Amino acid sequence: MPLHGTGRTSPRGRAPRRLLALVLATVSTVLALLLGAPGTAAAADDDHPEIGSAYMGSTVLEHEGGSRVYSEPDVSPLATVEGVDVSSHQGNVAWSTLYNAGNRFAYVKATEGTTYENPYFAQQYNGSYNIGMIRGAYHFALPNSSSGAAQANFFASNGGGWSADGKTLPGVLDIEYNPYGATCYGLSQAAMVNWIRDFLNTYYSRTGRYAVIYTTTNWWTTCTGNYSGFANNHPLWIARYASSAGTLPAGWSFYTFWQYTSSGPTVGDHNVFNGAIDRLRVLANNG
Repeated sequence: MPLHGTGRTSPRGRAPRRLLALVLATVSTVLALLLGAPGTAAAADDDHPEIGSAYMGSTVLEHEGGSRVYSEPDVSPLATVEGVDVSSHQGNVAWSTLYNAGNRFAYVKATEGTTYENPYFAQQYNGSYNIGMIRGAYHFALPNSSSGAAQANFFASNGGGWSADGKTLPGVLDIEYNPYGATCYGLSQAAMVNWIRDFLNTYYSRTGRYAVIYTTTNWWTTCTGNYSGFANNHPLWIARYASSAGTLPAGWSFYTFWQYTSSGPTVGDHNVFNGAIDRLRVLANNG
């Protein structure tokens, strides 16, 4: 029987209230996580990394495999130049160490989509230049978030520009597996080709340089239908973690850069330029 007038509630009355409070708290937490309420943002995990965390080659091992153990590429050291690519994951880089290890060029992540800028870009971009390397910047593409033109403009305005100083390489369009969702970003092959064309044309109009295209043969075949129309003007940077660069995408008879490993004796991914140092300088000088 209820205890009227005593200011107390029977145990039978308290249980439903506790259950209701628990249900409401659970629903509130779930809604906050879904809606992104302040202070309740879900932490990124391996399957859904935080936007901005992608970097050149971040998806290659997962999708295509390859060796995780560093080994020298099967190329002539007399006809190639060693270099690295870095992003915010490397933080402030000891460029003298990389230079002393034989690296003569560096590419630095500048932007991603139209919202992310590498917070270490200035130290990495200027530091590599000051130590004597030939340097350049790259953009990690998110074709499902905005137009190619919008991302090219964002890149060119935030580190991806070019200057005729003999030590600045043309910008790179990093177009690879989507680390945040569908492999081809939800675009058809024709739509992907149009997006890439939009980016490349806009970048050229902003800088007067043809951007380098970084990709893998498998991704390019899957997501563009192995389109060959960019090969005449745009240098290829192929990613393949093996002893050789393997089959290249349609249209390209040779690679300009090859990212051959994601590990190594120094920080950053390791790459080779397909030519001697004088040819790398030609590329920097609008070659």
